[in-house]
Amino acid sequence: MKWIPARLRDVAQNQAAGASFSQSDEVWHLNLDQIEAGTGNIVNKKMGLASKAGDSTYAFDTSHVLYSKLRPYLNKVVCPNEPGIATTELVPLRPDPNILSRKFLTYYLRSPHFLGFASTAVSGVKMPRIIMSKFWDHEFLIPPLSEQERIVQILDWAEELRRTRMTGNMQFGRILPALFNKIFGNPANNPMKWQTTNLREVILDTQYGTSLKAFDTSSGGVPVIRMNNLEFNGFLDLRALKYVPISQDELEKLELKDGDILFNRTNSKELVGKTGIWRGGMKAVAASYLIRVRLNRGMVMPEYVWAYLNTPYMKSILFSKARRAIGMANINAEELKALPLVLPRMAEQEVFAGWIAAVTGLRKDLQGCAAKLESLYSVLMHRAFSGELTAKWRAARMEQLMQEMEQQRTLLGTPKETHAC
Repeated sequence: MKWIPARLRDVAQNQAAGASFSQSDEVWHLNLDQIEAGTGNIVNKKMGLASKAGDSTYAFDTSHVLYSKLRPYLNKVVCPNEPGIATTELVPLRPDPNILSRKFLTYYLRSPHFLGFASTAVSGVKMPRIIMSKFWDHEFLIPPLSEQERIVQILDWAEELRRTRMTGNMQFGRILPALFNKIFGNPANNPMKWQTTNLREVILDTQYGTSLKAFDTSSGGVPVIRMNNLEFNGFLDLRALKYVPISQDELEKLELKDGDILFNRTNSKELVGKTGIWRGGMKAVAASYLIRVRLNRGMVMPEYVWAYLNTPYMKSILFSKARRAIGMANINAEELKALPLVLPRMAEQEVFAGWIAAVTGLRKDLQGCAAKLESLYSVLMHRAFSGELTAKWRAARMEQLMQEMEQQRTLLGTPKETHAC
C-alpha cells in the first residue's frame, strides 16, 4: 500500500478564522512566549479584551494548527482547544478534514523529519524565520484518515506518558523548599531564632567566570557551566555542555571544586540570582555571567547556602536589590556578599545535606527514566511518519484503507501511483 504525497499548501490552507470577536469579548491572546518548545504546551495563558489584541494579530479557532515561523528550531506548534487571537508570527493552517487530521498534522510538524527540514529552510541569523515559499511547498506523505487516527492515538498515549513525567518533575521541584522549611523554618520570619549575619562572614572567596568564547566541541577545551545550565529550581542540567579552550594557568585559577556555589549575577529580573551547587565529577569552569562562591565549610554547609539562596524569601530580596538595565538585572560579588544570611547550627545543616544527597540521587534516577522515555518517543515519531508504526494494523484493514485513499486522491487530484510505505 502507498501513502499519498502532497504539499502543505494543497492540504492545509493559510486561513484565519472567519468569525471575529466583539471588542468587549474576553479572549485568549496567544504569543510565542506562551508556547513550550517541542510539546506545544501552553504556559502562562493570557486572557484579555479582544479590543486589546493589537494590529499584528488574527483570530483562530479549533479547526486550526498554529506553527511558529520564528526560530523554527524551537519547534513551537499548537493544536488549540479553544478560539483566540494569535500573533502573526504563528502561521494559521486549516487542514481539509476530508484529507488530513488536524492532530496528525500537528504531530508531523513537531516530528524530527519536519524539524530537520524547517531548520534549514530559514533566512536571517539573529531572528531566523522559515522561508514561507519553502514551507508551503514542503511535500510529505499522507495516510488514509483511519490510519492517521490510529497514529494519533498511539502518539497521544506517548504524550500522556511525557505529561505524567513532567508533572512528576514539577512535584519533585517542591521537595526542596518543603524540606528546607521543615528543618530550618521560613527564613522570612526565622521562627527558630537562628543566628543572623551576612554571606560575607561565611565566604572564603568569590571569582567571576571566564569570558572566553564557548564551542560545541570538546577538542582541547574543558566544559564551561553557563547560566542556561542552571535550572530555575537550582539544579544543574549538564546535558548540553559547551567548552572553552582555557590555558592551564587559567584552569588552576577558575576550576570548580566540589561544593562551590554558582550564582547567576546577570539575567532577566525574574531569573537573576539563580543559584546552583557544583558536585564535581569532572574538570570544569564557570562562564562570566556566574560568580563562583567558595565557602568556609567549618561555618556552613554548601547545601544549606545553595538552598537558602533559592528560597522565595531570598528571591524577593534579590529582586529588590538587583540593579536594572534594559531587559536585564545585575548583582556583583560585593552586593552578593552583603546579602543577609540566617545561619542555623551545623548539626541541622548536616542533616539537611544528607537529605539533599538522597534527593539528588533520586533526581538522577528520574532523569535517566526521562531520557529513556524521550528516546522512545523520538523512535515512535520516526516510525509514525515512515509507515512502520502502523504496518501490521494497516495490513489487517487494507480494503477499507484503499477505499479511503481513493476518496483522498479524488479530492487532491492525485494520480493513483504514489509513494510506498
